[in-house]
Amino acid sequence: MYHSSFSVFRLGRIVMLCMAVLFVRTCIAQESSIRIIDRPIVFDQQRKDLSLDYLARRHGIQQSEPYIKPRMIILHWTAISTLDSTFNVFNPSVLPGRPDLQAASRLNTAVPFLVDRDGTIYRLLPDTTFARHCIGLNYCAIGIENVGNNDLTDAQLEANVQLMRYLKSQYDIEYLIGHYEYKDFIGTPLWKETDPNYLTKKTDPGKAFMKNVRKRVKDLNLKGSPLQAE
Repeated sequence: MYHSSFSVFRLGRIVMLCMAVLFVRTCIAQESSIRIIDRPIVFDQQRKDLSLDYLARRHGIQQSEPYIKPRMIILHWTAISTLDSTFNVFNPSVLPGRPDLQAASRLNTAVPFLVDRDGTIYRLLPDTTFARHCIGLNYCAIGIENVGNNDLTDAQLEANVQLMRYLKSQYDIEYLIGHYEYKDFIGTPLWKETDPNYLTKKTDPGKAFMKNVRKRVKDLNLKGSPLQAE
């Protein structure tokens, strides 16, 4: 009877160990299953110089290389209907048009990640390369653009969730916000913009989209707006 009970005990321990190993392998598989296609935009000497100038003049940060130490992820929509059109907007080093933004800097806008309507994820820049996409927070934020407007797809939602998990696993990410929440950081230690009058009104990527993303990544314990705006 003793031997039988001991065997059952050992069998239970073995089963538990196997389940634990399976769980770890599943988690690793999920993290490594994300598919990112590299489609780099131009990052020439001009873009580098303009990026360093932006860091210095707009954020008050002097650096020799245009990189960031990411603490935040900011989600956007492009307000452009196609991937190629969006890529063509971000690709030049110098901002085309937009006199309101050119007054602050000639550096073109960009983000490291662009998500197409079907959920395909494109990497336009290395993850921690400095990019101009959000006033006051560029120096610490990784931007993700979604092709479209207030009609973002379920596939894009899923892709954003995958990106959240990938980026959180790679970097010390503390915050996740929508672009429309950026002004909530004015007056906080994270806010770095030398001109208090340089602000724009944003609604992307929509409150409903952000609410759905946050539900899916609740386990990551990412902070949102300091005002808890929704």
